[in-house]
Parts: sequence; C-alpha cells; structure tokens
Amino acid sequence: MSNKVFLILVDGMRPDSLEMCDHPLIAKMKGEGAYTSDARTVMPSVTLPCHMSLFHSVPPERHGILTNTYTPQVRPINGLFEQLRQGKKTCGFFYNWGALRDLAKPDSIAYGCYVSGRIYGYEGANRKVTDEAISYIKNYDPDFTFLYLGYTDEAGHAYGWMSEEYIKSVYQSWECIEKVAAVLSDDCILMVTSDHGGHDRSHGSDLKEDMTIPLFIKGKGISPLLELNDANIIDIAPTVAKLLGVEAAAEWEGKSLL
Repeated sequence: MSNKVFLILVDGMRPDSLEMCDHPLIAKMKGEGAYTSDARTVMPSVTLPCHMSLFHSVPPERHGILTNTYTPQVRPINGLFEQLRQGKKTCGFFYNWGALRDLAKPDSIAYGCYVSGRIYGYEGANRKVTDEAISYIKNYDPDFTFLYLGYTDEAGHAYGWMSEEYIKSVYQSWECIEKVAAVLSDDCILMVTSDHGGHDRSHGSDLKEDMTIPLFIKGKGISPLLELNDANIIDIAPTVAKLLGVEAAAEWEGKSLL
C-alpha cells in the first residue's frame, strides 16, 4: 500500500470535546473513514513524551522522555521521520511549540517550519503553520506531512478543559483542518489525532480524561465507518509507514491499524 499521508495533531483535544465543538467536518470524517473516540495515549500523558511515543512507537520508559524537556535517547531507535527518510520518502514538519524540534533528526525532513505560539499567540500561530503547510504541499507534493496545532492545549491550561474558551479553540483547530482537507490530493490520506486529553486546567495523570484521544483516518482505500479497535498512540507510526509502503523499525512496539 502506497499513498501520501497528512497527519494533524491537535494538542490536548479530548474526544468528548468534538460533539460540543460540532464542526461539520467532524461528522464527515467519522462517516467517510475510520474513527475511534477511545484510543489510548501513554503515561505520563504529557506533550513531549506523548509525541516521542507517537513518532518512535514505544512507551516513555523505552525512549526515556518523561517530561517536556528533551534528552538524547540512551538506546537510540529510528523515529517515523528517520524511517521514512530511509525509505526515500520526503517529509514536511510544521509546528508552533518549540520543544517538538527534536522529534526529527537532522536531514530526516525535507522541509520544516516553526511559528512560535508564545510570540505570535497560539490562535494566530495555528493559522500561520496551517497556511505554511498548505503552501508546502501545493508546491512540493511531499509523501508525509505532520502539522501540530497547539492552541487547544494552551486554552485548556488557561481556562480549563471543556470550558467555553477551550471548545472555541477546538473549533478553530478544525477550521485549520478543514483548510488542509480542501486542498489534499486524491491519493492523500488525512489522519487527525491528539497527544493527550486534560481535566480542570491540567493533564499528565492516568485519568480517563487525560489518557483518551480521538483518531480519524480518511482517504483513498480507507473503508467508511471503520472502527479502529484497541488503538494506541504508539500504533500511529506503524500505520503511517504501512500506508507509505515503508518498513516499520524493528524496535517499534505498535501495530498498524489498517
């Protein structure tokens, strides 16, 4: 199986926020592709450890990142970007939270763009990185693109998860997703997920509200209304690799969901 894949991660997006948000693309994604509202993330349910597990398909005790401070792996393994590079695939990386810079090793991505949410504000930075990602795929037609949207997590910490302001941030993130979906080629698979949820004004615990994430997969060859059972964040990298016709790294512990 070989396609193109565009993966969007909305930081801190709880599955139960989607119904309250009620953006029309959500129902379309559910009805026309694969979906689960009950995927699991890893402990600690913190942004950088969760992203490292997503891209390296191992739990935090294996990659060693337990906080939002990056430290080099003692026993290094290839992440998704490196594995795709070995498979001669081109990758783009767009984000607005600076600590994610170490997800990719040098020269494993063809194009990267960072727009500081701290400087420009996360609402504006969401739009800026989305526009940059759209421009990139239009001009260069990459095999894999990752877009990180950080506004929702910022709103959760500032106002509380499931607050009115938080739900507005979820809707704004889906506006960005909608812009991407409108320009994707027919051979591109769109995946949307999160890294963790949240409760009150925090996350990081083993509470269901923190540990449960949504996952959507829509595009050519994906069966409508397919339920993604027993999905975990460490399954995303193997799934992307399979869609792109690239071997998973031997050390990866996740499984392809397709």
